[in-house]
Amino acid sequence: MRRRESGRRWIARIGLLLVAAALAPAAADPQPAPPPQARPSGLHERSVEEGLVIEVGVEPLVGTGLVEGEPVAVRIGITEAPTGDALTGLYPAAWIDRLPEHGGPPDESAASCQQRIESLIGGSRLRAPVLDLNRYLVVTLDEDSTLRVVDPLFGFGGSKLLQTIVLASAGDDWEQTADGTRLFVSMPDAGRVAVIETVGWSVVGEIEVGGRPRRLRLPPDERSLWTTYEATAEGPSGVSVIDTRRLSEVARIETGRGPHEMVLSEDGRLVFVSNQASGTVSVIDVGTLTQVDEVPTGEGPASLAYSPLANAVYVTHPASGSVAVIDAASLEVTARIPTEPGTDSVRFAPGGRYGFAVNPPKNLLQILDAAVHRVVQAGPVEASPYEVDFSEELAYVLHRGSETVLMVPLREVGTEGEPLPVIDFPGGQNPPGTTSRPALAEALVRAPAGAAVLLANPGDEAVYFYKEGMAAPMGHFATPGKSPRAVAVVDRSLRESAPGLYETTATLPQVGHYVLTVFLDTPRIFRCYRLEVAEATTRP
Repeated sequence: MRRRESGRRWIARIGLLLVAAALAPAAADPQPAPPPQARPSGLHERSVEEGLVIEVGVEPLVGTGLVEGEPVAVRIGITEAPTGDALTGLYPAAWIDRLPEHGGPPDESAASCQQRIESLIGGSRLRAPVLDLNRYLVVTLDEDSTLRVVDPLFGFGGSKLLQTIVLASAGDDWEQTADGTRLFVSMPDAGRVAVIETVGWSVVGEIEVGGRPRRLRLPPDERSLWTTYEATAEGPSGVSVIDTRRLSEVARIETGRGPHEMVLSEDGRLVFVSNQASGTVSVIDVGTLTQVDEVPTGEGPASLAYSPLANAVYVTHPASGSVAVIDAASLEVTARIPTEPGTDSVRFAPGGRYGFAVNPPKNLLQILDAAVHRVVQAGPVEASPYEVDFSEELAYVLHRGSETVLMVPLREVGTEGEPLPVIDFPGGQNPPGTTSRPALAEALVRAPAGAAVLLANPGDEAVYFYKEGMAAPMGHFATPGKSPRAVAVVDRSLRESAPGLYETTATLPQVGHYVLTVFLDTPRIFRCYRLEVAEATTRP
């Protein structure tokens, strides 16, 4: 059932502007027509279909017009006509396609739009749209100092390279904003963090942090970016804090001696930083930018994982095998979970109850239960497990010594003493961990399109697409000459940014006449809108 909420201010504003324009008296002196080279200022259309009010807008994000190569916001507002209530949980689809060279207004009838949209939905190579606003982009973090941006427009195996971004040095970790418009990349060898705008795919800034930046974390409010930095010959180590609006460092906080790992509390108010050489975990207040405590945890704390269910941080100690539990309220070690020596990292499944701890020397996977603070299940895995990632249904275990990716069904985890249920699929020809420069960023991420994941395999120079339930990857795209160590997804599909408001960003194609087609499945609505894109040289 669709949930109803009050209409958004953006929708109401456009409605008022349209009403005002309709009621305004004609000007006494008619204004001259704009010159032929004038830039179109944007698209704003309103229609009533099947009892719904559809508000469609295409607005420039820079400048004042729709100009080739410039970013725009595409917004679709949907409310009920009688009440004005916003309709949430819908999945509108949209495409931008070129009109024939002779131009002319598109046929805006429902029948014509239906025919056009059915052709677009078919996905034929011969009918690919200029811009598909329902897809996502894939970004790879390569062994060298490049990122590659790929549009899997034609399916895996026939993807389109959109951009290669050259960094000052090889990246190690990355974080992106919730709306996907900005990507931050740590560059240890350069001593800087790169800032990339993903609408135009350009590096818009580099921030110096003093040491070798590694792990990145972005609090929920996204006002600051936190990065650990390792010691250099010139100074100590700790964390650097970057203002994400001004793109400048605002604080540098020394902690114990590294190497370091870092996690945030669920509310983003506390940062926990492990100090491996000091045997402690530093606790930093995000609001005051001060260290409020340093908690001794034992010899060589290696990795950190936060459980929102327990409101606690779990700290691994490979030498002893113990996992210390720091209560995020009292900032005290309230429990120690004995595991096998060699256990070097733990990650919690969605919900925060079950932690998956890998032990590379012993090829072992152990399941921690945050409700009882003990290991409840364990089982052998392939050679040298090093990373665990999750979908809603599965845990994925990657290995440095095997190309096999193991999967553990999450609904079958937690029964103490029972063997671990494990299934697998081949993650390529080489182990995903085969690389001369391991990265902190994840090699496996969820794909937006249903129950599927993307896996970067540097040895194969490829990214694989695996759909859950299949015996092997459904496809892949090659990255010839590049070894992708990590992969990320930038979602370009229309997403609900506010109740009843669905939006995304796009970069306008070259100058010409286009048609924006909008489709809603329930109720079935087809709409076409004329869109004019001006030459870049027409800008004043």
